[in-house]
Amino acid sequence: GVTGALAREGGLQSTFWAGPERISREMELGEVAVRGTESGTVKRMGLGFIGDDFGCSISLGLPPAEPGGGYSVFDLDPEIKHECIWAGGSHHPSSALVERKASVVKQRTGRKWEVTNMHVESFDSILGTPAVSAAAPGVSQLRDMIRGWRFYDQFRTDRDAPARQPQVGTRTPVLHHDGGDLAAALQTIHEVGDAEALASSVADAFPGATLAVLVSADGRFTVQLSQEGLLRPLSGPELSDGTLRYLLWIAALLTPRPPPMMVLNEPETSLHPELLPALARLIVQASQNTQVWVISHSECLISELKKNESCNSIQLEKHFGQTRVVGQGLLDQPAWRWA
Repeated sequence: GVTGALAREGGLQSTFWAGPERISREMELGEVAVRGTESGTVKRMGLGFIGDDFGCSISLGLPPAEPGGGYSVFDLDPEIKHECIWAGGSHHPSSALVERKASVVKQRTGRKWEVTNMHVESFDSILGTPAVSAAAPGVSQLRDMIRGWRFYDQFRTDRDAPARQPQVGTRTPVLHHDGGDLAAALQTIHEVGDAEALASSVADAFPGATLAVLVSADGRFTVQLSQEGLLRPLSGPELSDGTLRYLLWIAALLTPRPPPMMVLNEPETSLHPELLPALARLIVQASQNTQVWVISHSECLISELKKNESCNSIQLEKHFGQTRVVGQGLLDQPAWRWA
């Protein structure tokens, strides 16, 4: 799905660095104008990661001009130029297991390479090509691991948000990324997950409050929150944006089926500052069962998370248009070699 994802973000050109290839000290000091230079290098976007068992990298670029001036409306789609899967940590030629260049895929068998496929489409990753996955078990294992990661970016909390509406419910151990199955996910935690943690997380954020899921005759689930001082429970459409969003984070983080990795993008959005310490405690609790990445601009949330010894904090800063890690020098960078 990488080609479609890049297209929705504005295309491959939108991912490239928009500044000059080299930034001189004179540019930084404002003594000369910021200007680019002609570069003869081919532009590529590289993505990669290292896990405990496997590493993986992918390189994308624009398609070359067709001979004779041929044209396709898809000419701006990025092409996958190179992919590699290797064993262990940092990439070395001897650790490579599967490699794809253009449309050709080869697999290591003992000390030799064997070509297993010569017709992979330029827009298809080897992770999504059944023929390649069948020939190389490591590909299937890596693909399944990546598919297990969860990304929660933006929960809808507007008036028409699915989480506010009654929804037909089934057992839901994993909250959908849009939060539409909130009521079913909360009820699943209550029945087959950590019901005590669910109740305590609600009470931690809203003292004296209790949560219930109402099921109608036609099988539709609705969230109801009873709060101290109110004569009746509040249903989904009545909840504030912050309250609803906090319940969504509870459902995501207390999942009965923890993933290998969970990424939360700005979880503080729409939350009252008084809820942030409770959210931090919820995140720390979830981190006992899964690796949690939190991207945040909230100093309050960050400071609460850093109270836990297992929290690893990385601070980013903007410098002359660039985003970089604060305090990281050349000798502090993680070991990484592009395949």
